[in-house]
Amino acid sequence: MTLHKEGKATILIALTGVVAIYIILRYFLPENDIIHVLWLLASLVIMGLVLQFFRKPSRSLVQNENQILAPADGKVVVIEEIVETEYFNGPRRQISIFMSPVNVHINFNPISGVVKYFKYHPGKYLVAWHPKSSTDNERSTIVVEHKSGKEILFRQVAGALARRLCWYVEEGKAVEQGTEFGFIKFGSRIDIYLPLDAKIHCKIDDKTVGGQTLVAEW
Repeated sequence: MTLHKEGKATILIALTGVVAIYIILRYFLPENDIIHVLWLLASLVIMGLVLQFFRKPSRSLVQNENQILAPADGKVVVIEEIVETEYFNGPRRQISIFMSPVNVHINFNPISGVVKYFKYHPGKYLVAWHPKSSTDNERSTIVVEHKSGKEILFRQVAGALARRLCWYVEEGKAVEQGTEFGFIKFGSRIDIYLPLDAKIHCKIDDKTVGGQTLVAEW
């Protein structure tokens, strides 16, 4: 397991902050060993939390052109038929995966194909489980066309804590199933919009592993 590149700045800021506070405490309270020990313990907890936010586990890549894999670690919170209005303008099957602060925050391509559409939307920071978070929150929308001609849309949705979306895709470029397409700092959710005839292989409250868990197939 290693640390993700998106965490470098945050880890440096956190480390600088805890060290600076310790120096201040040593300067103004030089004899108060209890305070010094308590802050050292708190610093270990803080740095441990920050490091686990940006962990990058080693995972084997197994591709299957008929399968749609989970784009993120987390829990399935929505499976429903909706009308998708940004790209398809028609009915699709939506699967939403909620990423908590303790999940891995890397996002993985659910299928291989070519990026046909990408758009970033500034927006609000409603809690990730709010019904309007998929349409009102800061988000990025990506559509990938499979070699069969079928398309799926997946959307990074920021939440109340997630204040930065990162993506590594570009319209017209090919992506491979199971590889990284982005990162959401401090959790949130990923929505996937599938054709109605896709066979769903997950249910509400299922735990997913990004790039490995089968959520649907066609």
